[in-house]
Amino acid sequence: MGSWTAGTLVSMSTTKEIGLIANQDSGSTSLYLGSHESSTRDISSGIQVPKGQEDLRWYEYRTYGREAFSEFFGTMILILFGDGVVAQVLLSHGQKGDYQSISWGWGLGVMLGVYVSGASGAHINPAVTFANCVFRRFPWRKFPVYAISQILGAMCGAAIVYGNYKSAIDIFEGGPDIRTVPGYSNTATAGIFCTYPAEFMTKTGQFFSEFLASAVLMFMIFALKDDKNLGAGPLTPLALFFVIFGIGACFGWETGYATNLARDFGPRLVSYMLGYGHEVWAAGSYYFWVPMVAPFLGCTFGGWLYDVFLYTGLESPINTPWMGLHRIFRILRQEEVVLTSPV
Repeated sequence: MGSWTAGTLVSMSTTKEIGLIANQDSGSTSLYLGSHESSTRDISSGIQVPKGQEDLRWYEYRTYGREAFSEFFGTMILILFGDGVVAQVLLSHGQKGDYQSISWGWGLGVMLGVYVSGASGAHINPAVTFANCVFRRFPWRKFPVYAISQILGAMCGAAIVYGNYKSAIDIFEGGPDIRTVPGYSNTATAGIFCTYPAEFMTKTGQFFSEFLASAVLMFMIFALKDDKNLGAGPLTPLALFFVIFGIGACFGWETGYATNLARDFGPRLVSYMLGYGHEVWAAGSYYFWVPMVAPFLGCTFGGWLYDVFLYTGLESPINTPWMGLHRIFRILRQEEVVLTSPV
């Protein structure tokens, strides 16, 4: 859930900005909310140290790891609000909310997570990062760092939600040593942390539901970020709130609209570690792999669909000869020349 490529710091006098800045790595733009401070020396290429902070070692570490920290905390906020609202609705037996409350909670989680992680581009979803690598020239070398940060952030958020609601979970389940999974108990609470399919869903139906929701998500993200279309500009986080709310309200019943490997796998792993057992993997005829794979295919298809019919930017491979296939053939030819070279 959420997108955009990361912005870079520029040395200049202190100014407050809310808007779009260029990404030197990918050639695209991202929403940047923050300030630029005057700087005195380089730590490394493209990194500046504000005046008066030259001897702060933590500043250097934070600058090097800022994108990873950004994705970590953005995803953590997403899970805190998303899993938190599910916990409140379920554990209160519907007295403190209903299904619509869950759609609101996840929408708010995405919007606030995007605001938190604007420095890194606010992807907070490995599938969104992947689609940006494919269609927006986001550096592939950053993909593993982003994905790991997102998963760890989701795990941290799920652990915090569990700690906050542990007493209520004990009462709901029937004891502190009882932890059950949907499909195995009428008082299951594992669904607080990750998604489980409705009992009537076939494996094909499960996959298509996640594929469809992910495709809609990525299609809308690219639309909101396309300034040559109407675009949302600095209102993109708010627009994403309505996108997530809409997906949840219209397509969330069957599989829980994970649309995000980090959002589902991270909390699922935490629930397994907390004692929910092997059933977290076995439930729904081993459904767990669907929200890990379908979002990548769905987001890639949604991005491809938008670029083929609506996007005119040159950074997309769709707007190059043979829809980008010439790049693949060129790389393969270069590798062949290197392998056959006598040197």
